[in-house]
Amino acid sequence: MGVLGAIAKNLDTIIGPGLMLLYPLYASMRAIESPSALDDQQWLTYWVIYSFITLFELSCWKVLAWIPIWPYTKLLFCIWLVLPIFNGAAYIYENVVRKYVKLGMDMTSSNHTAGQKKVLQMMSLDARKSVERFISQHGEDAFERVVKAVCTNTNYDHHQRINIY
Repeated sequence: MGVLGAIAKNLDTIIGPGLMLLYPLYASMRAIESPSALDDQQWLTYWVIYSFITLFELSCWKVLAWIPIWPYTKLLFCIWLVLPIFNGAAYIYENVVRKYVKLGMDMTSSNHTAGQKKVLQMMSLDARKSVERFISQHGEDAFERVVKAVCTNTNYDHHQRINIY
């Protein structure tokens, strides 16, 4: 079998820790120090998905021990999650975790109307924070004036929006 065979047989053990732990740890530390929130989201999402994988492994270890390709499958999946070219962690979070795992908390404050809450829930977290900060600094009336001005300037018709849905 030789050296190359031994390396191929233990590829997950050789590459896995660096790819699944060390690089994400380094990238997470860089993301914390950077002013952008995009990299924060990427690495927080990675750690959430990696936690789910670890919980799955801990729960099903007896079954996974009988599946010889599991370590390589996990390695390939984590490569897909980690590498920015694939953006796999963000894809899984948006299409699986966010859809099916409800955290049971309302991210909008309770003093908003039902329509405002619906709009705020559809926004990204950064946009939602910005809107809530604007409302807290300038009041709901100022926010309503901004919305009306945007609707007026763009010839936005409320009835057209309703008919789309």
